[in-house]
Amino acid sequence: MMNRHPYTFDEFFASGREESISPFLTPGSRHWGKNLALKSAFLSALLLLAAFITGYYHEPASSILLAGVYFLCGTPALIDAIDDLKNLEINIDVLMTLAALLSVVIGSGMEGGLLLVLFEISAAMEAAVGQKTKSALISLHQLAPRVGLVIGDEGVLVLRSVKDIAMGTRLLVRAGEVVPLDGTVVDGSSFVNLVHLTGESAPIAKKIGDPVPAGARNLDGTLTISVTRTNADSTLARIIQLITQAQQAKPALEKFLDQFGKKYALTIIILFFLFAGMLPLVFAMPYFGLEGSIYRALTFLIAASPCALILATPTAYLSAISSCARKGMLLKGGVIFDALTKCHTIAFDKTGTLTTGKLVCTSVTPLTTSTYNPKIVLSIAAALERHAVHPIAEAITAYAESQGAAPFEIEEFRSVPGHGLEGVVTLPEGKIAVAIGHRAFIEMKFPLKIAAESDTLLLIGTSLYAFQFIDSLRPGVKALIEELKKTLHPIMLTGDHLENAQEVARAVGIETFFAHLRPEDKLAKVEAFSEKEGLIMVGDGVNDAPSLSRATVGISLGKIGSATAIDASDVVFLQDDLEQIPWLLKKARKTTRILKQNLTLALIVILFATTPALLGYLPIWVAVILHEGGTLLVGLNSLRLLRS
Repeated sequence: MMNRHPYTFDEFFASGREESISPFLTPGSRHWGKNLALKSAFLSALLLLAAFITGYYHEPASSILLAGVYFLCGTPALIDAIDDLKNLEINIDVLMTLAALLSVVIGSGMEGGLLLVLFEISAAMEAAVGQKTKSALISLHQLAPRVGLVIGDEGVLVLRSVKDIAMGTRLLVRAGEVVPLDGTVVDGSSFVNLVHLTGESAPIAKKIGDPVPAGARNLDGTLTISVTRTNADSTLARIIQLITQAQQAKPALEKFLDQFGKKYALTIIILFFLFAGMLPLVFAMPYFGLEGSIYRALTFLIAASPCALILATPTAYLSAISSCARKGMLLKGGVIFDALTKCHTIAFDKTGTLTTGKLVCTSVTPLTTSTYNPKIVLSIAAALERHAVHPIAEAITAYAESQGAAPFEIEEFRSVPGHGLEGVVTLPEGKIAVAIGHRAFIEMKFPLKIAAESDTLLLIGTSLYAFQFIDSLRPGVKALIEELKKTLHPIMLTGDHLENAQEVARAVGIETFFAHLRPEDKLAKVEAFSEKEGLIMVGDGVNDAPSLSRATVGISLGKIGSATAIDASDVVFLQDDLEQIPWLLKKARKTTRILKQNLTLALIVILFATTPALLGYLPIWVAVILHEGGTLLVGLNSLRLLRS
């Protein structure tokens, strides 16, 4: 029998079932339901065009098509306006709806339909962009498993939802699995990769007593951990909370525009009723007729309807966004251009942003007097590391291959998870024990104190060697920093160690940098710079997501960036081409200039049309022409931004 009990949120994700359990929610229906408001608005635009054309040949058909426009766009606008009025809120939404309905009353239904279509397209596109917050949180929920393998009584393994796992519960995490909850290692040892949390790709050794965060990927050994934080308090949950807080605190130009729109709409509506009722009392004119106060007030309302004002912003933004898209830059909203012009500092993450995120072995340094030929050393190291899969192993084998060192045959090979590799190699002097791995692993086999900064060591008999690694720089990044210094102050924020951060900063020409930052620390730095002088944050990892969301403008990399960083950012570089940042800044400044021109032009047209309308010099059809002419000029001016 089918289980019919309702799913909770976590149980649903843990079940592995598809999004649609209901037979009515098919993949096809979800496809049609996506961005439904935007599709409806564009359909209304087609109907309006058809109504305008058929109006010259068949008036009844034109009226039917126009009725479809009012049904698709007018119905939701009317419902929203009624809700706003119930809440005693007067805004541009109410004014637009009132202007469209009054257009029908005075016989200008086509103009009213155009107002509704333009308004609905703008609102639908804004709503579609607003979904990025939900997408960011969903991608984070998908990072860690929804279930954990609990070690029960007498060693019995039980698969249980993470929401039901209490503190102190022992979990088994096998090689290749992701740690579901924060915990402390109580048995076993292994290397874990924290790249999704810290942005650093180098594996970290974990042994008994070491903490392991949720989201860490276990690379080789088997770990038994004791849970130290429940699902609600885990590392991933805290990152989700940081993203939510950052997005709520993010400065938004829409707030200013909304406040302006409310005051503008309320003022126009009050003036409409004032003029309609008071003009006869002051100037002894009739209420009705072409010279009456109601006709003049309606003309004033049509002339003052903010079609050009509303079109001024989205047309400029959409033209600029389209131009950016052709260059491989995706912007999640036009207000980002305004925010870019207010930034005086640009912050870069290190690993994966300024660097490629790939470890490169640069040299091998002997630490003892008795040494072997460098090629022999690399051949032995490659022979051991070719059995491992972590980034250090890949870097060593690649370096040995570049130096022409073919790997030897290894006998008695043994992997010690979380520590290193060992075996026996045959050299001219006989069979020699060899080992490579973490410092603590080698120290157990070497009698003397090891004085070396490197954590990756190779022991050949009694000879000791240290490997040096760097994170390779992204091509062209040094020239980019020099170009940005002309207009911005570049800084670097990284979770890596001070020595590595200092080396990269010096190589690319950045004077100000902060190292060894946790996600909370990085977010605090971003908040400080954003509030003080405006900050552009460039990053790619999950650990960068809160900072990308809180920064004045967050830029992520589409190819190598994590899904969470991409969803939380404002700008996505689809081709990871950071050299386009100066071009984007120039486009932002030009967009702001054209936007100001549009707003000024729209206000001039409104002022020029409304005053003569009240004086009776302007009939309704002239007010409509002036109004639509201003809208056309605003649109043509915005199209200039399409040019690269």
